[in-house]
Amino acid sequence: MENTIYPRSPREVMAGWTYLPRFVDKIRLHLAGKLPPDYQPNLCKGFDGAWLKAAGITAEQFIEVVRNSITDGEVADWVAKNIAKSDAEKSAHRDAILNHGKQDDSELRARLKMRKDESGLGNRDEIQTFVDFIDADEKRM
Repeated sequence: MENTIYPRSPREVMAGWTYLPRFVDKIRLHLAGKLPPDYQPNLCKGFDGAWLKAAGITAEQFIEVVRNSITDGEVADWVAKNIAKSDAEKSAHRDAILNHGKQDDSELRARLKMRKDESGLGNRDEIQTFVDFIDADEKRM
């Protein structure tokens, strides 16, 4: 995937929400027909779905917001106006995203190990979470 346009890091923040910029990028790439094939099956699932659930909206609603916006500022303004969640709720979402894979869950740890091994990153001990894995896989770390 040499010419792949990667979405932003899951660590990025928009309107107080960790991960939101990445999800916006994935939707924009999808709408433009440029979302890589291996990203398509998980669009609006996984971390995308976790954001949707935390925000309390459907994938269809949010895709329309992104479709009808030109800038990140427009999306951020819509989120700030239409998604009323407390800082504590946003913080809980951030912690869940950033620590996913670090939990004492043997199945989750095994899945992270498998993904690292499949991607040739099995020797990278600093990759401790799925966010670390995404950033490494997309060559940000």
